[in-house]
Amino acid sequence: MHIRSLFLLFVLAVIGAFTALNWEVFLANSPVSLGVATVHAPLGLLMLGLLVFVVAYFLVYVLYLQSTVLFDARRHAKELQTNRELADKAEASRFTELRGFLDAGLKQRAEQHTTAQQAMMARLDALETALRTSVEQTGNSLSAYIGELEDRLSSKHN
Repeated sequence: MHIRSLFLLFVLAVIGAFTALNWEVFLANSPVSLGVATVHAPLGLLMLGLLVFVVAYFLVYVLYLQSTVLFDARRHAKELQTNRELADKAEASRFTELRGFLDAGLKQRAEQHTTAQQAMMARLDALETALRTSVEQTGNSLSAYIGELEDRLSSKHN
């Protein structure tokens, strides 16, 4: 128990002991003024009744405050959970968007790579064709020179 609760129980026990020790005095009739009239009633019992009423009133008030705080705490916890779920969904949405962006970027890179590879292959094919043509022309020229040399050699021998 908390110190305040122990102190409250101690005070109530002291009041109870005081009442039990002086019960005859509490029940003694005395003139009590109500403002407009005077009545004969036990003043101690009236004061004890007022004390019990005030204590009961404060207990009800404390219970009301605690229940209000409890309901507010529950409401705040639900709002916090809702906000947490909303933040998680937003984060998941951002991850999905990032994944889409990365997929699009990777696809674009793959297309650029394919295009560059096709351009390189076309250039290599063109170079190969040009090289074959050059080799063929060189071969033809060489054959022509060899044929010409053979003709010169044959005409000198004859």
